Amino acid sequence: MDDAALGHQTLITYSRGLARWCHGGATIERDGALAYAGGSWLPVGGNGAFRIDDSVAPDTVLELANGFFAERGRGYSVKVRDSGQDEDLRVACEAHGLVAFGDPVPEMICRAPLDVPALAEGVTLRRVDDLDGVAAFTSVNGAAYGTYGMPADVTADMFDRPEAVLDEADMAIVVAWRDGLALATALVFCSDGTASLQWVGTRPEARQLGLGAAVTVWATNEAFARGAATCTLQASVMGQPVYARLGYQTLYHYSEYVRWTAPGRDSADPLG
Repeated sequence: MDDAALGHQTLITYSRGLARWCHGGATIERDGALAYAGGSWLPVGGNGAFRIDDSVAPDTVLELANGFFAERGRGYSVKVRDSGQDEDLRVACEAHGLVAFGDPVPEMICRAPLDVPALAEGVTLRRVDDLDGVAAFTSVNGAAYGTYGMPADVTADMFDRPEAVLDEADMAIVVAWRDGLALATALVFCSDGTASLQWVGTRPEARQLGLGAAVTVWATNEAFARGAATCTLQASVMGQPVYARLGYQTLYHYSEYVRWTAPGRDSADPLG
């Protein structure tokens, strides 16, 4: 696989992990398609479907997802790349009533370790290795992603099996602390020779301290220390310029197609 395909594959592997790190998580894989349910009801980021093989018919993915999420009473989302291979999936999502959410987000890649920046006075970075660290990680991101309208309890629900989080050998989490307060965090997940950087977040009151860059560099370099050849991420509007300054480059963009209600509650969809 090339770098773009590997990054996408690692995102799929990370998404399987979301079902392990929470109570009530589940996955189903059949006929080259995957559906995964995390610990939160939120369709975007926590519940979704992928086709594992680009040759699989889009209806196969949507049929699997509709049956899986109808049983759970949840909506779900499908990521569609703008690099050409997902145009049939885009058409199918639109035909079956999924709607595009927000603007397309860049899939970005880093191919070498990054220079470590100086930290603001009093700030320390600590690897998460206990239950308190997992709680700090979810608390920081509950506050950080509230900026985008995400309910505060979503992150805690998605990682509510902290022992499983700590037992995940392919994952590392860092938290930035100052004066006993957790201010910023990032998670990196390694798979298939590359890594996926997720959940980079900073509390709103600490966003002028360069902490987003600091935890990004820590997590990126951790991926390379673990043997990854590249590190990838899906950038938010706020994060994209930070990642670009550090050296990340855009490979393509993802559009997020969402069914907000559970399949079966939308008669306009011939599949659900």
